[in-house]
Amino acid sequence: MLSKHVEDGRNQIEMVALDQLVPDDHLVRKVEQSIDFEFIYDLVKDKYCLDNGRPSVDPVVLIKMVFIQYLFGIRSMRQTIKEIETNVAYRWFIGYGFTEKIPHFSTFGKNYARRFHDTDLFEQIFYRILKEAMTKGLVDPSIAFIDSTHVKANANKKKFEKKIARVETRSYQNQLDEEINIDREKHGKKPFPPQNKEESKEIKVSTTDPESGYYVKDEREKLFAYSFHTASDSRGFILGSLVTGGNVHDSRMLDKLVTQVTDKVGKPHSIAVDAGYKTPHIAKFLMDQDIRPVMPYTRPKTKDGYLRKYEYVYDEYFDAYLCPEGQILSYRTTTRDGYKQYASNPLECKDCPLLERCTQSKNHTKMIHRHVWQEYIEEVDHLRHTERNKTLYAKRKETIERVFADAKEKHGMRWTTLRGIKKVSMQAMLTFAAMNLKKLANWTWRGSCPT
Repeated sequence: MLSKHVEDGRNQIEMVALDQLVPDDHLVRKVEQSIDFEFIYDLVKDKYCLDNGRPSVDPVVLIKMVFIQYLFGIRSMRQTIKEIETNVAYRWFIGYGFTEKIPHFSTFGKNYARRFHDTDLFEQIFYRILKEAMTKGLVDPSIAFIDSTHVKANANKKKFEKKIARVETRSYQNQLDEEINIDREKHGKKPFPPQNKEESKEIKVSTTDPESGYYVKDEREKLFAYSFHTASDSRGFILGSLVTGGNVHDSRMLDKLVTQVTDKVGKPHSIAVDAGYKTPHIAKFLMDQDIRPVMPYTRPKTKDGYLRKYEYVYDEYFDAYLCPEGQILSYRTTTRDGYKQYASNPLECKDCPLLERCTQSKNHTKMIHRHVWQEYIEEVDHLRHTERNKTLYAKRKETIERVFADAKEKHGMRWTTLRGIKKVSMQAMLTFAAMNLKKLANWTWRGSCPT
């Protein structure tokens, strides 16, 4: 039977508590039960005057409003305030009644500029939530999955200027230089003198947000972006994150991120990364830290139709290579980049039946380069065949890759409306703190028994 609902209920007066209108299984109820937000007072007490001035907005309310924005993927604080004004669950979460006036959307921005700008408040909040999850036995820090993702900067890709920038020295350069000279002296070569010349390169710098980096993925995707270098555990909890410009390569940040995770959470036994991190330095760094590296297979970079590098056998005792025809490639020198060169005898190679598949050299000389830390890469490739590494690497898609997918799809991390690395770092910490909090709340939720 067709029926028509009367709209008289719009003006009906009822006696009802705000608590009655929030569903029992709403996320804000789960969050409120999972953690006591009183810890925020201790983090900010030195930022407020305790006995002078006008009363401030409760800092717990302020942080809760920010968590509403990041938990539910609301695009801005202005829109968040509009949502809180009309959503009884959000009002209940921050402790405001039906008629109580919600703070203005600029309140958080002014508090950030005046109180929180040069602090590590948001990092402390992130680790306090992570500690709560660890206390309840939800986090497994023994295995870390590390990767980075690009977040589009709030900058027009067409507004830039070209500048000459100094190439940042690699963190391990002194150690590499020392081992290069040791290797050269062992082979009777003179050590290289210290290199004081600074390298420089031309880069594009955004005139809108100079701290972002120009990122080129392919011909269609060129933009200014930030990189979020992030580590997660095997259960999807985020263990730590560092933010850089989008033009900083992943491999340059791994040692800093691993150090951060080790200091704040604990040293993992294994670390799984993708092919971008498979470098001699990273392999050596992890093994020196007694951490098991989990890295994928990488294709040989030899041209099609030519002999692969693995077809030349390295003899560690004689420090030489043997070609498929049994000819010896002897040590020649060690370069400044840390590569040892091995070269064949052109008199023996010129009549070789495999010459055309071996080298394009006009003087019939085959050259092979081997990094001074190559044995670490070889050990990584050996571990790759173990069942443990195969199992761990397969989990990347359901851990760190899922973290990035959820962050972008559900928590507004596909781009940033903020400018400057400090503000974008705040967004990263709050986004990942909200994701950890959401997981903590859902996993520890004890709902009321059905009647």
